[in-house]
Amino acid sequence: MALAGGFAVSVSPHIRSKEKVSNAMRDVLIALIPVAIVAIYYFRWNAVINILVCMATAALTEVVARSIARKKITLNDYSALVTGLFLALLLPPAATWWSGVIGTVIAVGIAKELLGGLGRNYFNPALFGRVSLILLSTWYVWIGGGGFKGNIVGVSGATPLFYLKEGALGAKPSYAALFLANPGGSLSEVSVLAVLVGAAYLFYRKVISWEIPTAIIVSAFILSAILGVDPLYAILAGGLMFGAFFMATDWVTSPVSRNARLVFGACIGILVVLIRKYTAAPEGVAYSILLMNAFVPLLDKAFKPKPFGAVSATQKAA
Repeated sequence: MALAGGFAVSVSPHIRSKEKVSNAMRDVLIALIPVAIVAIYYFRWNAVINILVCMATAALTEVVARSIARKKITLNDYSALVTGLFLALLLPPAATWWSGVIGTVIAVGIAKELLGGLGRNYFNPALFGRVSLILLSTWYVWIGGGGFKGNIVGVSGATPLFYLKEGALGAKPSYAALFLANPGGSLSEVSVLAVLVGAAYLFYRKVISWEIPTAIIVSAFILSAILGVDPLYAILAGGLMFGAFFMATDWVTSPVSRNARLVFGACIGILVVLIRKYTAAPEGVAYSILLMNAFVPLLDKAFKPKPFGAVSATQKAA
């Protein structure tokens, strides 16, 4: 914290609440419990191992990184554990344990700590780690590593999003299955209901607000309908709901003002639909959120709220 013009200035997240950051992070961990329980129920030890490995790696990476930088160890703010759990839930159940280690080290060590720690990172650390794993996997296959035993991203079989592609064969999961429980995709994509239960807790605790999730879901629904894609299926399948309520609402990497948050969310929803419709890239939600993370400073500047008590030049003249 520093003094500027007689005011105390500190880095984000700036939460207008009596709650500490550690309490808010603990609330996020609690909100993720329903999602984790459903994942463990369906994927058993695969889910348990990935969750434990990623959370342990996150804590160790933060300790090592901050020790090297000679900074205070901040495990008690729970931010590293939240990042580790997020990364684990973003992985498919078939992902190897060492891919979780690599992704978590990138998420915490590079996306979070290398940029100065909580409050200074421009990109959501867990999504950064997940996308890095995808890029590493693509690079590995490109150089001829297909014979290696073990899949960096652990993708196998057709996920629900497979059926949104034109010409996809087979019976796609029902709306009810997608909402209640459909074990396809990553650990966080099993049950929309579990995501909504966790999101309801975050709303109750006032950790997140309605603007970003609503804008993402509404924009994705409308554009899907315009492009001839089943809009309800589009918002229920894949990680859109999890991304809308848990990833895009990250305080540090999302805008401050209400109008900026609405634009931020709408752009994410539009990008998700376009990526899914016109590209073969996996993790459209992750790419969309990370891309819009880069525009947060511009959105905050464009929708900068008027200072309390400020008047325009016209009002002054009057």
